[in-house]
Amino acid sequence: MLRDEDRIFTNIYGFEDAGLKGAQARGDWDKTKDLVALGRDHIVKEVQESGLRGRGGAGFSTGMKWSFMPKQVGERPHYLVVNADEGEPGSCKDREILRHEPHKLIEGCLLAGVGMQAHAAYIYVRGEFYREAEALQRAVDEAYEAELIGKNASGSGWDFDVYVHLGAGAYICGEETALLESLEGKKGQPRLKPPFPANVGLYGCPTTVNNVETIAVVPAILRRGGIWFGGLGRPKNTGTKLFNISGHVNAPCTVEEEMGIPLKELLEKHAGGVRGGWDNLLAVIPGGSSVPVIPKSVCDNVRMDFDSLQEVKSGLGTAAIMVMDKSTDVVAAITRLSKFYKHESCGQCTPCREGTGWMWRMMERLGEGRATIDEIDLLEEVTREVEGHTICALGDAAAWPIQGLIRHFRPELERRIEERQGSTRKSAA
Repeated sequence: MLRDEDRIFTNIYGFEDAGLKGAQARGDWDKTKDLVALGRDHIVKEVQESGLRGRGGAGFSTGMKWSFMPKQVGERPHYLVVNADEGEPGSCKDREILRHEPHKLIEGCLLAGVGMQAHAAYIYVRGEFYREAEALQRAVDEAYEAELIGKNASGSGWDFDVYVHLGAGAYICGEETALLESLEGKKGQPRLKPPFPANVGLYGCPTTVNNVETIAVVPAILRRGGIWFGGLGRPKNTGTKLFNISGHVNAPCTVEEEMGIPLKELLEKHAGGVRGGWDNLLAVIPGGSSVPVIPKSVCDNVRMDFDSLQEVKSGLGTAAIMVMDKSTDVVAAITRLSKFYKHESCGQCTPCREGTGWMWRMMERLGEGRATIDEIDLLEEVTREVEGHTICALGDAAAWPIQGLIRHFRPELERRIEERQGSTRKSAA
């Protein structure tokens, strides 16, 4: 359970002023000059010591990612790019930061920029987040006016610019290299790697792409120390985390809690519990639509962190928890997700372009029972052919929900097929 004094996002619900004065009253932009003066090596070391893992879904070590940037700045400038695309169904944590805590993000950009020797940050905002982009731009304008960013940012001697860029609402642009392509004015399609963005990123320059929440917690880590952040949560899964809870709960919400909190405790403490009581729970998608669904038997004891969910063959992802009670048609739910991934595929890779449509059509048939038992195995085989065979992880994202369904709810698929076959035989008789 997270103590109030350890909370980083103290205005996530927007009860207080989101502007500069309100942010400063809550401790943002406090002695930022001194934090900049710590220098690159110290900043990267503190972030590594904190154990901070990327909050965008992959969970890669943030400090290690920063360390991949070239040590010396040559002819090519370094860039920080902040991924505020947040197109993952069920996820809306970054949106709340943009609306209610934008100054945490802007200050985080400045400090992260020093850590990777970048003098500019580009914040790529999801196209549908129009009002959020307006709120962020207001905060950027305030920071410029107060000379917290720009020339000699915060009086530190470090020049730093922040640019807000609005996307056009493509899910694929949440993938970091597709985001870079879009920023450059090209079609949003993932790049082949290598080269990685740390060597050849935005405009061919060394670039680090980080999630909004990842960057927004950096000022708190540097003020309180990496050891403080590393002391929260569990080993290798440290710190606080914003969780989105939606679906069949009594009080859907976004809440900041410690990593590793038990799923049951999280739902009952903050979301008013499952509608109709815990025993009415059917399943949960624990980390946004791209991670495999887990049934109640797993939900009873699982903890909300990267490693615990990986052990039960799911994932923390963006920590967008979608709760389904026993009134849910779980097959229809996964079918709807399959249609989403088919629609959002950029079409660059054949397994994804052809496979997502094939999987969706097969899911439609299974949902109606218009298939044979053998085709369940065929569908799983096709998901394995798509998974891991595409340039980006959209192929995995399309495959995993179906794999989770077959793993835990195969009897339901078989029941529908048998019922349909039974009624067909009756009609024929």
